[in-house]
Amino acid sequence: MAKHMNTMKKLIAFTFAAAILAGCAGSDRGELVGVQGRQEWWPADPYGMVFLPMGSYQMGANDQDVPYGMVNSTKTVSVAPFYMDQTEITNNEYRQFVHWVRDSLARTYLADAGALGFEWIEEDENGNFLDEPRLNWETPIEWDSDDEDVIYALEELYYPVEERFYNRKQIDTRKMIFKYYWINKRRAANMDNRWNYDTESYEGGIESRAEFIEEEVVPIYPDTLVWVRDFAYSFNEPMHDKYFWHPAYDDYPVVGITWEQARAFANWRSRYRDAYLSADKRPYEQEFRLPTEAEWEYAARGGLENNPYPWGGPYIRNSRGCMLGNYKPMRGNYVLDGGFQTVKATAYWPNQYGLYCMAGNVSEWTVTAYDPNTYQFEHDMNPDFQYDAKDSDPITLKRKVIRGGSWKDIGYYLQTATRDYEYQDTAKSFIGFRTVQSFMGRDMSDFQ
Repeated sequence: MAKHMNTMKKLIAFTFAAAILAGCAGSDRGELVGVQGRQEWWPADPYGMVFLPMGSYQMGANDQDVPYGMVNSTKTVSVAPFYMDQTEITNNEYRQFVHWVRDSLARTYLADAGALGFEWIEEDENGNFLDEPRLNWETPIEWDSDDEDVIYALEELYYPVEERFYNRKQIDTRKMIFKYYWINKRRAANMDNRWNYDTESYEGGIESRAEFIEEEVVPIYPDTLVWVRDFAYSFNEPMHDKYFWHPAYDDYPVVGITWEQARAFANWRSRYRDAYLSADKRPYEQEFRLPTEAEWEYAARGGLENNPYPWGGPYIRNSRGCMLGNYKPMRGNYVLDGGFQTVKATAYWPNQYGLYCMAGNVSEWTVTAYDPNTYQFEHDMNPDFQYDAKDSDPITLKRKVIRGGSWKDIGYYLQTATRDYEYQDTAKSFIGFRTVQSFMGRDMSDFQ
């Protein structure tokens, strides 16, 4: 009986394959021509980003650095092409993320309250039931509406009455929570899941792809208290009060952001772009993400080999004596460089890749985990050192490389090769970030 069933399986498989071949023979004459009728794709620079071609460079110290000889050794590495934000992510750009989370909460409350025009969407445009109801993003939210249902539903977003300052209705920032998912590809790659020809099944312990889908829940509002917390016996309350939300600081780099929040922002940016591409029936693009340490240094150097700063070197002043970055000059003369604390994200001249403030202003998060001996063992092709959160030492895991130096650092930390780190759940008034997106293809010239 078993032998008969096996014979039937083979016969069905052969018949199916023959039918496919017969159907295709009329159009491709039995030749290998690939799948026809696929959508054409041409690369376009994402808004606010610049293209960096593939390249190799000497990663590490450009000058003798005896105390950090093991930490900052030199190594030739190669980096694939990618896009990078031209500036550090600004307050106004990050605010778009915060407002999206705020609006999604508001629409959820309105839908649950049954407010007219905000009901849950349960069917698609063809009348088919969705696996999960969707929020209605078509109806605009009237924040000053006199509709009782709307007023009652939105009340959940604000601070309770006893917490209000001078009875001002302000969004409760503790409710700005973003939940997202990502696929742990490194963990999946380490699983031995091979096809067994005898049992005609995969073996290796993987029961479901869901094993590698990670869920993250992150409070995303910037910690504005960093301006007070970071500096003892220092008056910085005005920056706490106005820095993130006031229009005067719209084009300044966002700070008070943890590594986890920066990664959540990159995920949201990817999903936000995907929604547009899906609606336009276009293929998805690469994910937005934090840069690797190697990508960051490659971008900061701007194509200049063996130079200490993004503009070359060896000085932080130009020939006219003007400062080229926002940092802590001399012995604490913060205003000598034209700034005081942070400055606009487009301040000072960009490097030869067109990237602003790759030295100074704010230090920047990278995705790479910090280890003093990284250069000794990581690969020379797209080097990146990351831990699997489920299988690694949690203390070491939390150390993430930051690069570029900041407005409160001395000139040494502005050098393209200087390494530093901070813990991923820590927010500081001198750390921001920018995102990157891998380029699909060898080089831009392939599509010209």
